[in-house]
Amino acid sequence: MKVHDSSRGGLVKPKKALGQHFLKDESVAARIAATLDPYRSLPVLEVGPGMGVLTKYLIASGHNVKVAEIDGESIEYLRYNYPELSGRILDADFLKLDLAGVFAGAEKISVIGNYPYNISSQIFFHVLDYKDLVEVCSGMLQKEVAERLAAREGTKARGILSVLLQAWYDVEYLFTVDEHVFNPPPKVKSGVIIMKRNGVTDLGCDEHLFKTVVKTSFGQRRKTLRNSVKGLFPAGVPLPDHPLLSLRPEQLSVEQFVELTKLIRQSKG
Repeated sequence: MKVHDSSRGGLVKPKKALGQHFLKDESVAARIAATLDPYRSLPVLEVGPGMGVLTKYLIASGHNVKVAEIDGESIEYLRYNYPELSGRILDADFLKLDLAGVFAGAEKISVIGNYPYNISSQIFFHVLDYKDLVEVCSGMLQKEVAERLAAREGTKARGILSVLLQAWYDVEYLFTVDEHVFNPPPKVKSGVIIMKRNGVTDLGCDEHLFKTVVKTSFGQRRKTLRNSVKGLFPAGVPLPDHPLLSLRPEQLSVEQFVELTKLIRQSKG
């Protein structure tokens, strides 16, 4: 296998518009790839492989790998240096990719990547759209965003994605990565997370309304829920005297957001 020799310098020029920061530290790449070792039976889709720093470890570990890349220079590099990927390089925007069609017939898949900072939240919303297909998702993103995804109730970092992802996944923050191991170095630290599908198949409430309640609540996160979600209750009807409405959104667990969703649904009759 031909691999990139970091001592020779990058053969693919990092492009700011694509949010590219190429990981140079092989030990970090190996640790990230190893997060999927317990899931070798699942085909894995890597997002934005760049020069294949994660890809080579996935291949070496025996994973059934496909990669999604939009940078033509990176695609050419991968084709030349990783002949094992022949027919497995998708010239595609992950955010527009139908994940159900990537591995024909697969009931479950895994997703991994050194995710571009500028679209990392959108990537996880896209994964969430395929929650019944994506069994596990791991990788690296901006530390602040990684912490937000894993943030539990009662913490300031908790937000919309925290709740929506944790409704369906067990999210764990694994470790922090310093700036100097990238080319070019980003201005912030990075964090590595893993999300494992939990056993939830039905929230027990209107899922569309649940999403609306969560997004509306955090839209005015400094206010109590009585003020932030009052527009979701029927006009002219007094809000119920419920203890949840005296809390702020970051204080609520997934289960409490489900309870709040049911409360709003009942008020609509």
